[in-house]
Amino acid sequence: MSRRSAVGLFATLMGAAALPEGLKAATAERLGAPQPFNWDALVTQAQALSRKPFVATAESTHAAADYDAAGKLTYGNAPSIAGNVRLFPAVKGTAPKPVRISIVEGGQAREIVDTGGLFVGGGNTDAVGFRVMDASGRSDWLAYQGASYFRSSGNRDQYGLSARAIAIDTGLPTGEEFPDFTHFWIEQTGPDAVRIHALLDGPSLTGAYAFDCRKSADKVTQDVTAALFLRKDVKQLGFAAASSMFWYDQATPPAKRGDWRPEIHDSDGLAIWSGNGERVWRPLNNPSAPRLHSLRADSPKGFGLIQRDQKFDHYQDDGVFYDRRPSLWVEPKGDWGAGAVGLFEMPTESETLDNIALFWRPDRPAKAGQRRDIAYRLTWTSNDPSIDNAARCIDLYEGPGGSPGTPPLPGVRKYVFDFAGPSLAGLDRDSGVTAETDLPKGAVVSAVAYPIARSEGLWRAMIDVRSASVTQPQFRLFLKRGNSALSETVIKAIET
Repeated sequence: MSRRSAVGLFATLMGAAALPEGLKAATAERLGAPQPFNWDALVTQAQALSRKPFVATAESTHAAADYDAAGKLTYGNAPSIAGNVRLFPAVKGTAPKPVRISIVEGGQAREIVDTGGLFVGGGNTDAVGFRVMDASGRSDWLAYQGASYFRSSGNRDQYGLSARAIAIDTGLPTGEEFPDFTHFWIEQTGPDAVRIHALLDGPSLTGAYAFDCRKSADKVTQDVTAALFLRKDVKQLGFAAASSMFWYDQATPPAKRGDWRPEIHDSDGLAIWSGNGERVWRPLNNPSAPRLHSLRADSPKGFGLIQRDQKFDHYQDDGVFYDRRPSLWVEPKGDWGAGAVGLFEMPTESETLDNIALFWRPDRPAKAGQRRDIAYRLTWTSNDPSIDNAARCIDLYEGPGGSPGTPPLPGVRKYVFDFAGPSLAGLDRDSGVTAETDLPKGAVVSAVAYPIARSEGLWRAMIDVRSASVTQPQFRLFLKRGNSALSETVIKAIET
């Protein structure tokens, strides 16, 4: 099952109008007896579960037959629970594993013991997740469904990339493990606010999670707290994980594009704010073979997958609107210590497959019997959360080396980076701005940086690289003036 199919039912569709109070009240009859519930009890439950052998959740025996059948049970008139929450139905192939869902009020939890009538048209199946509606009841802004995946439509009402609770051995030859959220506890805390607790279970670990979620005009935030208990040694344990899709963008040669639309991606780059203060931008790539990258990020201040390009005419997609896809920014709480951001890129020839995975990996080995505690904030927004005073790379192009109008230089590749930001204000060609790179001197044919005429505040760095002289898989470039960096550092992968 692909990452994207695991969350296939998350697409934002217009739902039903607000339901009569009598229909909402009827859901109370489907709840079990109240039980005391709090965070400490959930942590204790997760720890106790970790001491037992793992038992996988059985698939639903009466799931919807396919995506279309599941959609008919999901979108339309259906009762809400816990204020503005509606259920996702089980569907064969994509989301077949039922989850337990409890409603919390006043420190008491009541489990939904009968889901009959909680889907559109009174259909009856198991719940595999849920979505949180806005105050109007016409659209959803948060959804949990499949394994440990969840996502938000941000502030422009358009789903895109996904987050997930944990990444286990992502990108390793031994294969990846996908633990499941098996039980949710949902508490409505405001018109556009909800507190979610979840129990995570998998072959290698268990976990207790708490998500305090809020929707505002410009963003959706989730404060995440987790306590993890390892059943087994894990070679690569990744926190604050996310999955996205990158097929191609403006830098992709036309011959390698598989569609008429100019660009197709949920995210176009990875941004990192390192503990030492450096800002890094790593444009995403659709590689010819799977590649796992490790970017050093000790005590990170923030990182995330960003959709910087938000111009409709760059995509020309009036169906799923890639220009409206939110970015996801992770802000660690406390000092996470030594570690690295992992970026896994896989080849794809379709927009329906998520081929990008992100996580932060601590240097400390993950051993059986350990407890790991982690806390962070997730922000889903179309306002670039990686912005500061340094100039940002807002566009990237590449092509044959040499000057326009002259024959291309044999064996030379041209890379073009466009920057914009406050640090460049008032500077001109005589200000001593240079393009700095870590490429071998023998590989650089030419490198220049200059303001683009008739484009206020926009600068261009252009570098011609002799391919045969490059042995590294990627290179770094930033704008510099004197001893001061004016821009973030761009890390450009070299695709051979």
